[in-house]
This record gives sequence, structure tokens and C-alpha cells, in this order.
Amino acid sequence: MQKITPCLWFDGQAQEAAEHYVAIFGGDSRILDTTYYSEAGPGETGSVLTVDFRLAGQDYMGLNGGPQFPFTEAISLSVDCADQAEVDRFWDALSEGGETGQCGWLKDRYGVSWQIVPNELPKLLADPDRAKADRTMKAMLGMTKLDIQALRDA
Repeated sequence: MQKITPCLWFDGQAQEAAEHYVAIFGGDSRILDTTYYSEAGPGETGSVLTVDFRLAGQDYMGLNGGPQFPFTEAISLSVDCADQAEVDRFWDALSEGGETGQCGWLKDRYGVSWQIVPNELPKLLADPDRAKADRTMKAMLGMTKLDIQALRDA
């Protein structure tokens, strides 16, 4: 059991979001448990209070807490991608119904911020040839979805 579990505050869409994420990530991803509001409230009796779910081996809790606290980019989930096919797949699935941003960032349809990052990007940005690393950074800053070959070519 992991010691720290990120809790994502939703406005009534925790179950839907968890099912959406599980479908996208597959593999070691699944719904673990669901709890429901009782007559004690504050939510509607029988509606989903929390949903515990696992994405690629990492556990999360979705809480239907209401509209008081919307998501912001101050917290994001970073997805480590092995190749361009993974970048493309996660980018397309998570950005559907949401909005794309700069440098591999997007907000999904629920407002959760994600970073879709090829795992070789840190190596390219840390290249001992500072001019090459700077060109990579400049190229990345001009992208929405990250293009691994264009980053290599920089």
C-alpha cells in the first residue's frame, strides 16, 4: 500500500473521470473502491462520495466535493512516455473535450492538468552541449504536443 495517495476534488464527476482514466491507461489500472453519501450528507444520499482508482500502478482518490475548488495548473499529473506513439495516444485521449496548452501540457475534460512528456526530454535538456540543450528548450517552448523527432533535431 502506498503511503501518499493524491486526492482529486471533482464537482460530481469523480466516477466518470476515474472510469475515463482507467480506460485510457489500461494495464495496471482499475477502479478499486467506491463510497457513497449517506443521509448524513452533505451530498445527495446514494450519490458517489469517493472513488479509489489505480492508474499504471499509482493509486488516486476522486472526491465529489462540489464546485468550491476547481482544478488549476498549480498541480498536474506528468505522464512518462516511451515513444512518440505513446505521446500521441495519451495526448489525443486526455485532450479530447479539454484544451491543449504549451510544452506538452493539457487540461482534460474535467479540468485536470496533465503533462505528456517523452522520457528522453530530460536527457535532451541536460545535454552537455549547452547550445544544443538551449535549442531543444526553444523548440519545446514553441510546441503544444511534444514532437520527439523535432526535439532531437533541435
